[in-house]
Amino acid sequence: MEKNKVVSQIADINTDFTQWYTDVVLKTNLADYGPAKGTMVIREYGYELWENFKNELDRRIKKEGHKNVYFPIFIPLSFFTREAEHVEGFAPELATVTQVGKEILAEPLVVRPTSETVICDAFARWVSSFRDLPVLINQWANVVRMEKTTRPFLRTTEFLWQEGHTLHATREEAEAHTIKMLNMYVDFAKDFLAIPFYYGKKSEKEKFAGAVYTYTVEGVMNDGKSLQCGTSHYLGENFAKVFNINFQDKDEIVKHPHQTSWGMSTRMIGAIIMVHGDERGLRLPPKVAPIQVVIVPIASHKGGVIEKCDEIKNILETKGIKVFVDKSDNQTGWKFNEWELKGVPIRLEIGPKDIEAGNAVLFRRDLNTKSPVSLNNIETTVAETLESIHCNLYQQAKQKMADKTKSVKNMEELNQAIETGNFAFAPWCGSRECEDKIKEISGASSRCTPDSQTDSIKKCVYCGKECKHETYFAKNY
Repeated sequence: MEKNKVVSQIADINTDFTQWYTDVVLKTNLADYGPAKGTMVIREYGYELWENFKNELDRRIKKEGHKNVYFPIFIPLSFFTREAEHVEGFAPELATVTQVGKEILAEPLVVRPTSETVICDAFARWVSSFRDLPVLINQWANVVRMEKTTRPFLRTTEFLWQEGHTLHATREEAEAHTIKMLNMYVDFAKDFLAIPFYYGKKSEKEKFAGAVYTYTVEGVMNDGKSLQCGTSHYLGENFAKVFNINFQDKDEIVKHPHQTSWGMSTRMIGAIIMVHGDERGLRLPPKVAPIQVVIVPIASHKGGVIEKCDEIKNILETKGIKVFVDKSDNQTGWKFNEWELKGVPIRLEIGPKDIEAGNAVLFRRDLNTKSPVSLNNIETTVAETLESIHCNLYQQAKQKMADKTKSVKNMEELNQAIETGNFAFAPWCGSRECEDKIKEISGASSRCTPDSQTDSIKKCVYCGKECKHETYFAKNY
């Protein structure tokens, strides 16, 4: 069958990845553009995807002992000026309210770009003793950052996220929690989204403003660019000192607690699209998909077809599988292409001949293949296939990640890797000067330095000095 119009309206993923991404977002009804510059409207299909993401991540966050809270979206500007590095890092992105009606505010209010400052103000009132620690909280909220260049889900003026904030009595406890939450993100992405990550420490240049250090999870997109998918920060005593957060320890000495913060956002929907998508559109991992199985009746006007489709739907739903029966009057070929575009993991085709034979035709979106399956124990077959799809999508993504990562020894090799749409894993001495020069020459920024490395001596790709660490460099979204 000739390619359907619905799919032909999507740009070629291999020749125009940027337009392909935009087409997929808009034509699958994940999102639309908002009226204000850089904003987006998350549509029904996209928001259900976000809800599934949010519910599972929230479950895991609570399993680690955190409780959800909510803080105000408006923050006094003076809160940001207390921590110099923090305000410098966010200054270009701050949106402020200076006037209400005809009244000029005595102090401008910042529309929340992140919540460390307003939360620290509360921590100073809540904590006075070691008995008050640890504090483990999480917030699901919207934030505003005035980005110059925007793209739906990847960078928008307003987006949704979770931000965790914790206080601990000791540095060791806080650092351990920083790594724990980093690993939670890695496991969540693998187990629920079928996405592998590179993860490790950010450079001083790339770390969160105000942090002692930042850990990050970096996804390799289909075009070889990096997407920072989540971060976990060890804030040390930096914010505690400027916001006067103190506690009396067991030894009766007054100390500052050690702090962490960490977060993931709606940017992860962009990651799902760009890691798993193909020339036909979305390929959604089954666990996060709004619809896991779509049943398409064949010759639905004939007696018994719709009834059988509804029967199979009910059987699958009793096993917790999310099912939709497409009873629309659209042509069958259009339906096939529409659901492939939307990335539904499994399509079941059921017609009179299938019913007579006791079968259905099962289409796997990950492989784009069809095969007959028995309607007997269809719930077991579908459940096993969904698990197989998840594993296959993860392995495909992991293989692409490996294929798009090149180990390099010098700037010539690094440039070649970046120019051909890859990550470069390169020895780097750690200096800001070399980091800046590498980006100036190649356009690639440092993404992360894994903790686990060999002890072999290498030479920095730019200056040639001896070093022990290799770092991932890539162009990024």
